[in-house]
Amino acid sequence: MSENKKKIFYAEDSDSLVKLMTYKLQNEGYDITVFTNGENVYETVIAEKPDLVILDLMMPIKDGLTILKEIKSNPETSSIPVIMLTTNSEEDTILKALESGANEYITKPFSTAVLLAKIKKILG
Repeated sequence: MSENKKKIFYAEDSDSLVKLMTYKLQNEGYDITVFTNGENVYETVIAEKPDLVILDLMMPIKDGLTILKEIKSNPETSSIPVIMLTTNSEEDTILKALESGANEYITKPFSTAVLLAKIKKILG
């Protein structure tokens, strides 16, 4: 891995979305690590300090909002940007995620071009 490659963690339980996003993100030159459930995401964030975390809200074992709160409440990881990418479009949930420190909240279905633009903006 080259030193300037940005590392993105992607937690998503939909196989088809994982395949699509892995392809798109690798194509853009990002180093991507995929988690298919919420288990071990937070522990791996602490260990590896990715440049960005993309979280689905509803996942097996541990949900994205819990992981977001863990990341943002730890001074070691609180500055890592997080994008919530989910089917949940309830205002309540969006506000909870943003108040908990999410940098972006994107609802599915979504435009991969818009998501990539937001990732580029966040990562500089």
